[in-house]
Amino acid sequence: MSKMSELSLAIRELKRCGETLIAISDSLDGLFSNNEDSPSANRQIADTPELKENPITLEAVRAVLAEKSRVGHTAEIRELLEKHGAGKLSEIDPSKYPVLLAEAEVLGNG
Repeated sequence: MSKMSELSLAIRELKRCGETLIAISDSLDGLFSNNEDSPSANRQIADTPELKENPITLEAVRAVLAEKSRVGHTAEIRELLEKHGAGKLSEIDPSKYPVLLAEAEVLGNG
């Protein structure tokens, strides 16, 4: 994996961690700013949305790869697919989508 791909993945993970920390701090702020025995304190905890990591879909990866192909990176895309053991995108294991997407996003950036 190239340094740019690793950096892209690290930045994405750092952002996700930051969003999680903000949600936790908001929840704790609501919890401790109210009386613990009040119904609103309990409701604050129950109303806090669950943070879910949105899985990367085949369609999202396909859109990025198609755009990169349109701007002249078709050969590099084929190399990425082969690197991940596939001749076409539909043969890629969905668990590899984040890495593949990060590698594709840096194509043409330097």
